[in-house]
Amino acid sequence: MTILLTGCAGFIGSHLLDRLLYEGHTVIGIDDFNNYYSPSHKRINIAKHLNNKSFVLIEEDICNLEVNDILTTFNAQRSVLTDNDFVVVHLAALAGVRASIQEPLLYENVNVGGTLKILELAKELKVKHFIFGSSSSVYGNNTPVPFREDAACDQPISPYAVTKRACELLCYAYSNLYKIPTTVLRFFTVYGPRNRPDMAAFKFMDSITKGKPIYFYGQDTSRDYTYVDDIVNGILAAINFIPDNFEIFNLGNSSPTGLSEFINTIEEVAGKKAILIKKKLPQGDVQTTYADISKAEQILRWKPEVNLKTGIKELWKWYKMACW
Repeated sequence: MTILLTGCAGFIGSHLLDRLLYEGHTVIGIDDFNNYYSPSHKRINIAKHLNNKSFVLIEEDICNLEVNDILTTFNAQRSVLTDNDFVVVHLAALAGVRASIQEPLLYENVNVGGTLKILELAKELKVKHFIFGSSSSVYGNNTPVPFREDAACDQPISPYAVTKRACELLCYAYSNLYKIPTTVLRFFTVYGPRNRPDMAAFKFMDSITKGKPIYFYGQDTSRDYTYVDDIVNGILAAINFIPDNFEIFNLGNSSPTGLSEFINTIEEVAGKKAILIKKKLPQGDVQTTYADISKAEQILRWKPEVNLKTGIKELWKWYKMACW
């Protein structure tokens, strides 16, 4: 297939890029290497692919992307793409619940406006399948657990969650208006090698290793931590499944872990104890995430395979080698 992958140099995107190229696909990668965290980290993620003839990198903000940007990378006519299995996997977004509270207008512009721009490109290119990377944050705090895809999702509690839910609704509208087969994937607390430095697993590991305090937010919070390779397997399963119209799938570990247990696992793997400072749960943070994955198991034939201890060990191996 020819796959347009937005956010190709990011945490999840770069792991997916590895697999797509390994499996022989052609990938048009889009990334603007913004400074949400160091662009050099993202460049390291994809450096080994820059000379691969099956990979074309377009450095551009998704809000500014045009169809001709895609066509000219191949010096191609529109029919070159539309006559083949052309799939869009849209992962580019500004992440982070707390940061979205500080800059809601920026999040609305990039996440919602950027997704609308990619949907317009998908419409114009008449793609075979559109896949959108959403988030478990859309469920908010009032959804019964485990979270099912048919839950109302009408009470998100952060601007980030609102933008992701808005994008899902835009995907639904475009799927129906323009007959674009569309799959929404709700990711649950992804961790693993190449974790962004603002993500809990990396922050905790980094702080424990350097003897810095960890801020322990809330009481008895839990997350459905999902290893990045399992998420990539879920995306690949979704690529190979083309819905009749529109589908949503949870991709989670379906086994929530309490914050204390999560920190204890990192302590055990790193061989050092954490310095904990307890604080109230910040606004926008949910109490629990817990995925019902029965739909993904049944339709995508997907289920997670990596347990928390194994995943943290893999993160630790990478952390010791990475120059962060």
